[in-house]
Amino acid sequence: MSSMKPLRLVGGTASPYTQKMLGLLRYRHIPYAITWGDPAGMLEALGVDKPRPIFMPTFLFDNDEGKPQGVCDSTPIIRRLEDLYRGRSVLPTDPALAFIDYLIEDFADEWCTKYMFHYRWHPKVDADNAGALLPLGMDVSMPAEAYAQFKDYVVERQVSRLYVVGSNDTTAPVIDASYRRFLTAMEGHLANQKFMLGGRPAAGDFGLHGQLTQLVGFDPTPRDIAHEISPRTVAWVDLMRDQTGLEPQDSDWVAIEDQPESLRELLAEIGRVYAPAQLANAKAARAGEKTWQDQIDGAVWTQQTFPYQAKCLQWTNDCYHALDTRDRARVDALIAGTGVESMLLQG
Repeated sequence: MSSMKPLRLVGGTASPYTQKMLGLLRYRHIPYAITWGDPAGMLEALGVDKPRPIFMPTFLFDNDEGKPQGVCDSTPIIRRLEDLYRGRSVLPTDPALAFIDYLIEDFADEWCTKYMFHYRWHPKVDADNAGALLPLGMDVSMPAEAYAQFKDYVVERQVSRLYVVGSNDTTAPVIDASYRRFLTAMEGHLANQKFMLGGRPAAGDFGLHGQLTQLVGFDPTPRDIAHEISPRTVAWVDLMRDQTGLEPQDSDWVAIEDQPESLRELLAEIGRVYAPAQLANAKAARAGEKTWQDQIDGAVWTQQTFPYQAKCLQWTNDCYHALDTRDRARVDALIAGTGVESMLLQG
């Protein structure tokens, strides 16, 4: 693969999805060239149409005419890379195990990002930290006057958008408690095996890794909590950055029936907080409502409705219902009593 043309992407050091994909590209030995900065600006400079919405990272793939095309959304990109590059797959060959991996990746992308955004902008110390570092991540040589203006703009804009992920004074304790339970589950699970589904990383591992690079490496408050609750998670994030030296074997996947009980602890957190949020959001999306409100972990949760997350719930159900009867029963046996099953009554 070393002679292949590098895959081009644009992203940010403080973007969890950028870090998710960089870790995956390294592990899969896929050559890449990343430009740090604003994807919209780079695509405009190249004369490439911008995807809508556009966010980090943005990949540049050749379209059917051989022209570069900007593509976002890490989950389908991971599947696209599986078709383009052989070997070192991050998708389990067992369909039942692959579904659990999909569920973990979806939880990482759509709920763990609430931890990240909440801690980055809700506590003042973290907002000050992010406001100081994010502009420099775009241009470390930014002139002082422009830097000060950019810092103020970033902090004001992002703090004002906390409502988008449901972060406020009422939900802050819910998010904090969920993050702590999540870290406790990670600590227990990593004591049993090196990755979520065995001895090799899957797509869900990289999803969790991306969010955790920020939670334990960039933002002060969640970093302190992680060091207190789960030193294994802190170490795992560093290890996940570069798994180029791992030589994975098919036998490294642990069968769904042989997974340690600690995996159910992680699934239980998904069922406890993510499942009700997804169901409430999907209901609001179907009704055309701009916001939704529900009880999550004992607190009233109100936030903006996301049609994309409604699609995520539908895709999860599509994956589940695509399983044959035997594999669905194997999944059901693992998730029984976790609350995850409440998500799988759609369609």
